[in-house]
Order: sequence, then C-alpha cells, then structure tokens
Amino acid sequence: MTQLDTAETGQDGADRRDTAAGTWRAGIRRAIRIASRPDPWKRGPVLTALALLLGLVMLLHVQITDRGGLGSLVETFLPWLGLFIPVLLAGALWRRAASAVAALLLPVTVWLSLFGGLLGDKSHPGSDLTVASHNVGADNPDPAGTARDLAASGADVLALQELTQQARGTYEKGLAEAYPYHTVQGTVGLWSRLPLSDTQPVDIKMDYGPLADTKPVEIKMAYTRALRTTVATDHGPLTVYVAHLGSVRLLPRNGFWTASRDRGAQALGEAIAADQSERVVLLGDLNGTVDDRAFADITSQLHSVQDAAGDGFGFSWPTKFPVARIDQILVRGVQPESSWVLPATGSDHLPVAAGISW
Repeated sequence: MTQLDTAETGQDGADRRDTAAGTWRAGIRRAIRIASRPDPWKRGPVLTALALLLGLVMLLHVQITDRGGLGSLVETFLPWLGLFIPVLLAGALWRRAASAVAALLLPVTVWLSLFGGLLGDKSHPGSDLTVASHNVGADNPDPAGTARDLAASGADVLALQELTQQARGTYEKGLAEAYPYHTVQGTVGLWSRLPLSDTQPVDIKMDYGPLADTKPVEIKMAYTRALRTTVATDHGPLTVYVAHLGSVRLLPRNGFWTASRDRGAQALGEAIAADQSERVVLLGDLNGTVDDRAFADITSQLHSVQDAAGDGFGFSWPTKFPVARIDQILVRGVQPESSWVLPATGSDHLPVAAGISW
C-alpha cells in the first residue's frame, strides 16, 4: 500500500512539472508571436523619432550651431534633457510601441555616459585645504548675515564675487576675525587664513572696445571682475584665480546672448595657459556650466572638483530651485577630495566648497 502511494505521488509531481514546463513554453511562444507581429513595431513612429532625436541631441551637442547662443543654451541645461526619457517611455508603453521603447536605448545610454558618474558619492574623508566660493549678490539684503555664515563654513580660502562698494566694508568686518588675509580687486575678493602674495587683477575684457585703453586705472578698476594671487600653504605655493564672468541673457531678438561671458572665458583661459604655476585653483561664478563649449579653453586645463569628488550635480543657481551649476571650483595639480554645496544665504546663488589635497 505504501509503495502504491509513493508511485502515485511521483506521478503527480511529474505531471505538475510537465504542466509548468508546458505553460512556460507556451508563454515564450506567445511572446515570440507578439514580438514578431508587425503592429507593435509600426506603432508610435513620432515617439520613435523623438527618442532618436533626443539621443542624437545629447550625443552630438557640440555639433549644434551656436547661432543665437543655441548650442550654449542646450549645453547649460543638458542634464535636464534626461527628463524627457521617462515621458517618452510612458508614451511608448501607452501606445504599446516596441520601436519607440527600443529607440529609447540611445538617449538612456548617452545620458548615462555623460552624467551617470555624477549620481554616486565620490568624496573621500579628509583634505589638506578647504576652499569655497560664493557670489554674494549685489542685492543681498543681509550681507552681515552672509559674512557670518561664510566665516562659520570652515573654509581656509574663501572667494567672493559681486561685491558692491556699499557692502564691501560689511564683508571685511564680518570676515576679519576668521580670515586675517584678504584682497579685493574691483568686485571680486579673496579671504584667507594663510598669507597672500603677488596679487594682481586679471583683465577678462569686461571693459571692451577702442576706448578701453584710454581710461584711467581707477575707472578701469571698477570693471575688474577677476584676480590672481598666491596662497602660501604648508605644501608650497598655490595659485588662486577668482573670477566673475559676464552675465548671459535670453533676449527675444538675439536669443541666448553670451558675448560678454564668452569673451571673458577666452581671456581667462589665455591667462591660465600662460601661468606656469604647478598648482592652480579657479574659484568663481562663470555664468555657465562646464558642459558649455564656451569654457573649452578653461576645462582643457583645469578639472571640476564636482565631477571628480562630488555627490550629485551640485547645482548652485538659482537658490530657490537650483537648475545649473554655474559657480565653479576648478583645479590643476592638486587632488580633489570632496565637493559640496553650502546652505543658502541672502544671495540668489548657493555657496560651493571643496576639499583638496597635495
């Protein structure tokens, strides 16, 4: 009796396995039939075209014409093009368009190759020096509070941009205790816990034209928006540039106007190229992202600390809803250890900071 029961149980198990295998094979055959039908591959031609176009725009963004600033505009918001991927995917699934789903592999692959490395935390604990940069804002309603916040940031070297004559004294007073050394050139300045030397303004062509060379020095100083200085560290001299490049404008007739900024970027790139210093740090509001072609002369020489040691995109502007990192810390000859965005102040920019080592 026991032997009979065992045989019957074995037979039932075999039947269940055969049934499961048959169901699995039937499912595969059904999927193959569905995929081989022409309908899913013919649906959604517009979605397919848009998916391919999106991928090509991201892949070939450097080839987009810069007429009317179009290329720079696309590159400024290049990471945000990835938001179109889930939108197109939802449309493709709703339409059951297999071709559109397949076409989305192109923009997904390109976006990940461009920005996938920014999604993880690449920071390392510890550093030899902490540097920070902040466009304090000409319309900042609380410069004294901003100075207190920055003094408490722990930065060893602090660069400020958009300093007005009215607020300059407030920042000098508020930062004096934490930073015994400082220099201000025009509307940019550098505060440091370490001694400074060989400070000089850098001409980034803000006062541009045939009459620029005829103006007195005191008048030209008002247009100064970049400086170069040397910070004396325990590991040797560190050359620091502070810059605030020209603003950009989205104009109805001229499109994305970047002429002043691009001219300044070229001049700054030439100054850095002529600098023989082994270790260089650039701190400032460049009014553009490192993806923008306008900064090719700079990014070919210096590297972004956010790309190398940041966590995420590090967007810094505008404060209420940051959509772009236009406040940069770029380096040469030192090792980025960490990069982060500091809490908001009264400015429309967020301060950015980084830890570097030798």
